[in-house]
Amino acid sequence: MKLKNILIVVKEIERSRRFYHDLFGLDMVLDNDGNMILTEGLVLQEENIWKDFLGKEIIQKSNSCELYFEESDIEAFAAKLETLYPETRYVSRLMTHCWGQKVIRFYDPDGNLIEVGTPV
Repeated sequence: MKLKNILIVVKEIERSRRFYHDLFGLDMVLDNDGNMILTEGLVLQEENIWKDFLGKEIIQKSNSCELYFEESDIEAFAAKLETLYPETRYVSRLMTHCWGQKVIRFYDPDGNLIEVGTPV
């Protein structure tokens, strides 16, 4: 068995597609009307579909998981994030852990937590 995809819930699928393309270079593999697969296995699903499927409310910014990306030139990434998405809500701006890894944590437009760190 292998892990195939990670699904996150979004309010506006096209806005989220642009966000993940602009910042991480992820491209659309399949658009299935409210359920979109991006490269690297990230799946975007519109909130109304997920809510109907679960029969429960969606809790934004639940902080129960995060998407983790690695980037060698993290200073350039942080600058790109600030330029393209100045309204970004940060958990922590660019910082360096005691073990030397640089990281930045923030929310996507739908409250999904993202961490970008330098390779360990």
